[in-house]
Amino acid sequence: MTVQQIIDTTPKAELHVHIEGTLEPEMLFTIAERNAVALPYASAAALREAYNFSNLQDFLDLYYAGVNALQQVEDFDDLAWAYLQRARQDNIRHVEFFFDPQAHLDRGIEPTVFMGGFITACARAREQGLQVQMIMCFLRHLSEADAFATLEVMEPHLGDIIGVGLDSSEVGHPPEKFARVFDAARNMGLHLVAHAGEEGPPEYVWQALDVLGVERIDHGNRALEDAALVSRLASEGVPLTVCPLSNLKLCVVDNLREHPLRMMLEHGLMATVNSDDPAYFGGYLNDNFHAVAHALELGDGHITTLIDNSFRAAF
Repeated sequence: MTVQQIIDTTPKAELHVHIEGTLEPEMLFTIAERNAVALPYASAAALREAYNFSNLQDFLDLYYAGVNALQQVEDFDDLAWAYLQRARQDNIRHVEFFFDPQAHLDRGIEPTVFMGGFITACARAREQGLQVQMIMCFLRHLSEADAFATLEVMEPHLGDIIGVGLDSSEVGHPPEKFARVFDAARNMGLHLVAHAGEEGPPEYVWQALDVLGVERIDHGNRALEDAALVSRLASEGVPLTVCPLSNLKLCVVDNLREHPLRMMLEHGLMATVNSDDPAYFGGYLNDNFHAVAHALELGDGHITTLIDNSFRAAF
């Protein structure tokens, strides 16, 4: 088989996808109309034209604007179901998706609303043979106190959640800011992951490992700037959930030919390929595989290693 055929036909796991980031413009307009929410764009096409980001914050501003339309159980069900159906098209067999409870709680949306929608969609997907788990993320631009309050509010729902993560604006919000919250989550039996080394320095990856005690690093690109860190990640087999098209769209790399994924594999790192926020970044999982395989001239061995890593790194 060709590399393209291997990508299309091989079962995979996806470990780094934000469910709110799968909100396609067409669905956003449908949900906004349902909830009588005014959007600052005339059409889905006009909204897509706004998807030209110079950095992470540019994206986040538009991302949170879209989230405001989500208000009912049905909205969250539709959102998750659409992504899970799309995942099956890419031959994904196991998904661990992120969601941002604070983005909804801060708008007065109760946990029973968004969790109700997610749980219903996940149950239907499991009936079709797709393994699905959820990881709730703390928004790092908010306070430690806010994260603790979120953990408390979400405690009745932890039976449906396998872990906690850390996302949103990275620069200026080091992982150590949330050390006590992650300790509390660990004591509740939850898995721990964190975004680190996307725009933030290698020091943030060190903190995620040593201060938060995470089991996976989400992104981790800038870890390659620190030889000692690379050695540690390799020797301990710490997974990196890498998102090529996201990195390109957010200008983390100027060109996919410059992407560090192949170098990660050459250093023996447990890298995986993921889609991050595919509705905004122009590609779901197989799109990411095809794009980076072409740009970096990845062969059969690289692709099968990346896919194997996705299952090895899964919880």
